[in-house]
Amino acid sequence: MEVFLIKTLQFFMAISLLVLLHELGHFFFAKLFGVRVNKFYLFFNPKFHIASTYDTWVRRLFKMKPEVVPTKEVTQKDDKGKTKTVQEKEYVGTEYGLGWLPLGGYCAIDGMIDETNQTLSEETHPWEFRVKPTWQRLLIMVGGVLVNFLLALFIYAMVLYTWGESYVPTQQMTYGMEFNEQARRLGFQDGDILLGTEEGPFKKYDVDVLRTISEPHDIHVMRGGVETVIHQAEDLNLLDMLKSTPPFARVRMPAVIDTVLPGTPAELAGLRKGDLMVAINGHEVSSFGQFTDQLAAIGDRINEMPADSMKLRRVSVVYERDGLRDTIATTLTADLKLGFAPEYPYKPMTVEYGFLESLPAGAVYGWDVLASYVNDLKYVFTADGAKSLGGFGTIGSLFPDTWDWYRFWMMTALLSIILAFMNILPIPALDGGHVLFLLYEMITGRKPSDEFMVRAEYIGFGFVILLMVLANLNDILRWLGYM
Repeated sequence: MEVFLIKTLQFFMAISLLVLLHELGHFFFAKLFGVRVNKFYLFFNPKFHIASTYDTWVRRLFKMKPEVVPTKEVTQKDDKGKTKTVQEKEYVGTEYGLGWLPLGGYCAIDGMIDETNQTLSEETHPWEFRVKPTWQRLLIMVGGVLVNFLLALFIYAMVLYTWGESYVPTQQMTYGMEFNEQARRLGFQDGDILLGTEEGPFKKYDVDVLRTISEPHDIHVMRGGVETVIHQAEDLNLLDMLKSTPPFARVRMPAVIDTVLPGTPAELAGLRKGDLMVAINGHEVSSFGQFTDQLAAIGDRINEMPADSMKLRRVSVVYERDGLRDTIATTLTADLKLGFAPEYPYKPMTVEYGFLESLPAGAVYGWDVLASYVNDLKYVFTADGAKSLGGFGTIGSLFPDTWDWYRFWMMTALLSIILAFMNILPIPALDGGHVLFLLYEMITGRKPSDEFMVRAEYIGFGFVILLMVLANLNDILRWLGYM
């Protein structure tokens, strides 16, 4: 329960910050160009809201004059009885509020057809969105996306400035990698040290390395002290590579115990730090990956014969200590764990950045993340890609189990980039849909009709809701064990 609450709190903190700043991007440009903003809400408020207030407090705080607009002409008499015509004026503050439905937020801009469904009168006013020049309306619409993208770059820069960048270069992974059957068919061998491609060296082992391998490249590896080139000439499916069991490639390291977890079979059997796992149930293992493969195989047999689960969980383990081998018999935990953390054989190197150095480094990092995200979108339009879509549950699960500011900010920056990109897609009801129609107006000199805009808004909004339902339905099916 505690883990759930920590993940949920981090998720809502990140989403609230990103939505708030996104809407502030629209708000800033609207106010800059003199466009009236009727409402500014974090989260949606159908039927009712949690709290709201008008911006009189803002104007009092900053000693700003009330914002007024002329409404109609009225006839008045002065003290001498003379008649004169004056403009009656009305205060037009912004209503700030907090909604109850945490699916986003909105900035209701006067004179604009959007998800707030405001009705536009035939009479126009100078403070309305629709009467402003096209370039001003374009900036108002891209304001939210611009803020989210720049925010992501800034967060990455500040993370690099605060924590630096720690990683193990693939060239220094002296034990090399372990590969599955698909990778071995391409020419990889266990123990190969990944060096890079014809385009340059690999920096660290992560999904970007697999993404590169999935494309036609000459992959350079160190094998037995000799540099070898593997000609990878076909396009591979990155989703399949990521989902495969055992993995397409994983870091190879000895099955040496670093920490024995208290109260586990490993502790009860007398295992301790430095012990090397040699075999399990008669199957020799030369790495931690092979050890976990054997545990996975036991799990497969239990799925086939659930009635024999207790018998199958009883295992014989051969280990080596100080050059001598010994055997223990123990019962694995219900989740098929022996109960130890392996020793990681590599010491990460850390690159530190000064404040000014972190800004361009953060921009490069953020741009690479965006490019990788855009490149992977092609998989969404496949059957497996649609199944991999995740909703709020999936996003929330990506946050750490314990409070970790480094991982929180890295995840927030990633969500900010995703939010920026998804919003700029040319789909009506999203910012990108409005941008598309504004570009059409700039090119042709003609505005789409209000009736067309309303219909497009409904269609786009329906599509977005359908996508959200699909993503969250996938979460439910995964939770129920159907996916």
